[in-house]
Amino acid sequence: MDYLEIVGGKKLSGSVTISGAKNAALPIIAATILSDKALTLTNLPNVVDIRTLLKLLSMLGASVDHNETTAHINNGFINSTKAVYEIVSQMRASILVLGPLLARFGECEVSLPGGCAIGQRPIDLHLKALESMGAHIEIKGGYVRAEAKEGLKGAKIIFDKITVGGTENIVMAAALAHGTTTIVNAAKEPEVVQLCEMIRDAGVKIEGIGTNELSIEGTAGKTLAFKPVEIIPDRIEAGTYLCAGAITYSSITLHKVNCGHIRATIDKLESMGCSFDLKEDSITIHPASKLKPVNLITIEYPGFPTDMQAQLMAVAVIAEGESLIEERLFENRFMHVSELNRLGADVWLKGSTAAVKGVQKLYGADVMATDLRASSALVLAALVAEGTTNVRRIYHLDRGYDDLEGKLSKLGADIKRKREA
Repeated sequence: MDYLEIVGGKKLSGSVTISGAKNAALPIIAATILSDKALTLTNLPNVVDIRTLLKLLSMLGASVDHNETTAHINNGFINSTKAVYEIVSQMRASILVLGPLLARFGECEVSLPGGCAIGQRPIDLHLKALESMGAHIEIKGGYVRAEAKEGLKGAKIIFDKITVGGTENIVMAAALAHGTTTIVNAAKEPEVVQLCEMIRDAGVKIEGIGTNELSIEGTAGKTLAFKPVEIIPDRIEAGTYLCAGAITYSSITLHKVNCGHIRATIDKLESMGCSFDLKEDSITIHPASKLKPVNLITIEYPGFPTDMQAQLMAVAVIAEGESLIEERLFENRFMHVSELNRLGADVWLKGSTAAVKGVQKLYGADVMATDLRASSALVLAALVAEGTTNVRRIYHLDRGYDDLEGKLSKLGADIKRKREA
């Protein structure tokens, strides 16, 4: 099993290019099921989750030609509508094939999902919405079995809570439905926006893109012809590298980044004393003279993203003073705390709030990644820890970060991927 060996204390400098957004690419790959024609996706991140979902399409019968950043997909050959446990258990986002498979073929079986163990993320909101659109759904033998023999029908969907995956699944299902579907309390994340734009550009009438209410006029079963799609930059990867600059008191530049998508992260790092030069598709971080503490609450976009909570906590660990971090979206998203404390951090938990008392120094140790974003927080802390840190179970990192060690090495970090004997 691979691990990262990191020798801390190195200043960073230079620039890094941000990869395409995993969380945008996954629903877009799923949406290709709505077409029976060839299409091309570019700027895909070279990460495990992308390869896993493309493998699922191949298992369904699709033709997939994939190199590191480009995929040519033709779903005209799909001959199965069963997404098997072998794939879906590896990655929660596989549930996104449910909506498009059901909409196009009138039936499907999708294994109940797996993924990071960061808390309950039930798919009941997805299923309830599809039932409102006329689907018959049962859960049997670990699979969601869905049928809509006469096609899905447009409906008014009111989500009790904002759900990114639920919004994406229903947008895709509604694209081929009969009539108009309205989604109230829809997610507004940039990844949802790009999915809607992709479907709109294929001829589906969608109103309210980027707002919390979407209206989708379905094609009554007619498949779509998609234009080529270039995946948007990964705002979480960008935020992670900004945190790398902040925690190491280094000035670094990120290229191919959408500054508007990372505004919440920029604002928090500015409050901690960092400054920024923003250009059209690049950003340079200048370090604080002394990092100040920060208070933050995770909330849906455009608020501070839960996927950046662990990384900002790592920065707060060495700030002067006490920071308070409240996690409102997932109940198990503080699993990195005990590992940060192994490095010398002083973090206390009470319910959904973490109190972070800044320390002057961290010390290298063996630590274990527990989920994707927790992994990156441990890497960030290791960059400034005295001595050597070994970050184990980095298969979590490989699910969502494209060549993290390579990009950090280019910036001057002493980081190597090794394999346990």
